[in-house]
Amino acid sequence: MVSFTRRTFVVLLLLLGAYFPALWPQTTPVIAVDHGPNAPQQAAKHYVVMVSLDGFRYDYAKKYGATHLLALAAEGASAPQGMIPSYPSITFPNHYTLVTGLYPEHHGIVAMTFYDPARKQTYSYRDPKTNSDGSWYGGVPLWSLAEKQGMRSACFFWPGSEAEIAGERPSYYLHFDDAYPDEKRIDQVIAWLKLPPEQRPHFITLYYSNVDHAGHEYGPDAAQTRAAVKHVDVLIGKLKADLDRLHLPVDLIVVSDHGMEKTSGGWIDLDKYVPLDGFTTEGSLLYAPSETAANHVYQKLKAADASFMVYRREHVPAELHYDENPREGDPVIVPRGPNAIRAKAPAAGNEDRPPNAGSHGYDPYMMPTMKAIFYAAGPDIRRGVTVKPFENVNVYPLVVQILGLESPKVDGSLGVLSGVLADPPADH
Repeated sequence: MVSFTRRTFVVLLLLLGAYFPALWPQTTPVIAVDHGPNAPQQAAKHYVVMVSLDGFRYDYAKKYGATHLLALAAEGASAPQGMIPSYPSITFPNHYTLVTGLYPEHHGIVAMTFYDPARKQTYSYRDPKTNSDGSWYGGVPLWSLAEKQGMRSACFFWPGSEAEIAGERPSYYLHFDDAYPDEKRIDQVIAWLKLPPEQRPHFITLYYSNVDHAGHEYGPDAAQTRAAVKHVDVLIGKLKADLDRLHLPVDLIVVSDHGMEKTSGGWIDLDKYVPLDGFTTEGSLLYAPSETAANHVYQKLKAADASFMVYRREHVPAELHYDENPREGDPVIVPRGPNAIRAKAPAAGNEDRPPNAGSHGYDPYMMPTMKAIFYAAGPDIRRGVTVKPFENVNVYPLVVQILGLESPKVDGSLGVLSGVLADPPADH
């Protein structure tokens, strides 16, 4: 028995094999939270399955012939020139933006690892003590929003889904295990949708990291990345076919968090240009011990290297939405090109690996290869619609509209994507 705010229990494979057959051979169990049945007003509503293909660049589908995704675009809506990720264009900030409709500086997950000066603590995506601690996360993620309004939800992996946020957890979720077989993840999603209506989740997430791993290790133009794209495309085809056989009103939304670019050169170490004595550092994030120290380092770095830009936090360009939260550090470093920047090299005696072959995290307005994907199809989506590049904060209002939920105030707007809806609201 696991104790949370609400009564929570681990669903044993043996006991619920009928409901969760995909888990039978697995060691990673589904965790079910006893929220009770879907409220009567929610039970008849439609369903959304939102899939993330981590690191899937906006042009990969055409570049590598992802036939199932291209067919999904023809059947529904797509953004041929990409969806614009939030800055920085990395995994945790953007996944959490997709499910909150907030820029990273507003939901608080501003990097994969960062320091909070007020808490005097460091958040790390690798540390279960922080990545499952809801006090780090702002906003109301879609699964929490649904649960608050009496609608069941499920997460097959998603940053933030292992934490209690806004007083809620998904009705069904798993602890992250990237070794979980790809096809079995789909089987579990289908098993959830085969549950009795009162227990069936209406909002479901699904996550794959294959393309991101290949892009990092081999670069975006490598044969291995092409193979990873083709692999996840087949998975999307399987998922779509399995969903169609259910004959349920399910809208399938496929997104990614960011793109990928070939890395240029080796590490750029900021402390080679100016000593960072007294600074707390995480990656390329700089946390100054004083205003004087912050300004001194800013002035030195400003004249140091053409491969990056440096700003005092309040002067970061407005389109990046990265100028309000102390977790972002000060001064703020923004890379100009596909280079790898860090505050300092590892201490002597520690392994210093070269940068990955592929990288991301750059300004998506300066580097188009950072753009992500957006595909959607289902009963609530118009057929054959294309949209111009849009910010990923706008996915949240779209999902809220499809599910018929009441939304908190967010940075995104339904008006941006209302044109993809088969029956858009009259006021948009």
